[in-house]
Amino acid sequence: MRILQCVGNIDPALGGSVEAARQLAIALDRLGHGVALVTLRPPQVNWTADWPGTMHYAGPTSTRYLYSPRFHGWIAQHAAGYDAIVIHGLWRYTSVGVWRGLRGHKVPYFVFPHGMLDPYFKRAFPAKHLQKAACWLAAERRVLRDARAVLFTCEEERLRARQTFWSYSCRERIVGLGIARPVGDLEIEKQAFFAQFPQLAGTRVALFLARLHPKKGVDLLIRAFARVASADPRLRLVIAGPDECGWKADLEQLAVQLAIDNRVVWTGPLYGKLKQGALRAAEVLALPSHTENFGISVVEAMACGVPVLISNRVNIWREIESDGAGFAASADVEGMTALFERWLSIPAAARRRMGINALRSFAQRFELEHFGREFIECLKSA
Repeated sequence: MRILQCVGNIDPALGGSVEAARQLAIALDRLGHGVALVTLRPPQVNWTADWPGTMHYAGPTSTRYLYSPRFHGWIAQHAAGYDAIVIHGLWRYTSVGVWRGLRGHKVPYFVFPHGMLDPYFKRAFPAKHLQKAACWLAAERRVLRDARAVLFTCEEERLRARQTFWSYSCRERIVGLGIARPVGDLEIEKQAFFAQFPQLAGTRVALFLARLHPKKGVDLLIRAFARVASADPRLRLVIAGPDECGWKADLEQLAVQLAIDNRVVWTGPLYGKLKQGALRAAEVLALPSHTENFGISVVEAMACGVPVLISNRVNIWREIESDGAGFAASADVEGMTALFERWLSIPAAARRRMGINALRSFAQRFELEHFGREFIECLKSA
């Protein structure tokens, strides 16, 4: 099959939706399918190095909405060269532009919402929700209605997507998500990370690996860690990720107020081997998100044999608990504290078994090739 993916901006700092599109491109390429990408922001060379297939730029854009007057025309002109078009994300012109460009064409399109229909945003950011509601009424509901299928990574995401906007109607399919198994040398990557952050050598690392955004619950994590830090002087909280909304200064001040600033290490965003080294060095990964349709960093940790402590708003939490790959609790300070206390209370042998379970769960549920085959079967059956 020949498949075109549409992503507004492929900056990896934007998080899971960009990484999901990249992993899908890798999966399709490995399975022998033709894959291409069109984006509305100029892609930088360092962003595109790991993307297989051809890449097209259909900008420039004039607003935060990423409106490009030539994008829908580009889609109309090139649609016949593809068997299917996949839109990643909502609330940008990418989705509406594809919908407009495919009028009169028989090429089917599919939409990955990537959690952007979760009702959490309605409660947490009411002003932004009003803007999205206007966009929904004007166009996005039609984008979903006319899609050959709207693709969800798990059942929980599908059910929650129904709760946010009225006049919700679409063909729903669950296709999962997957990532490539890491191939680097464990010890080399770990030592490269320790060389960059030597103060972490010989410590017990609890790793947070995500954007610094209120929805990720970083403040909950810091408060919970402060409650358990005295259990072992070797414990360190490593916070790795880009400061998306200028929140880092407040979080650093919170660590100072709680007297754990000497136990928290801020690495900034990590990519490539340094990111893999952080995962290899971690004893556990913690993600107390208020909403997470999948959680790429969670699966990346499991692929390295690292157990996870997550909120029950990470939509794959049931699968992780049932596989014995980690623990889940409520998305609040008490829930995160309970997770840390539970983790610290179990013997080292039990923690190692959880690491083995995490690796097994990854292989059975989230391996890239499995995801790629399931995705292609979904396209064919739809």
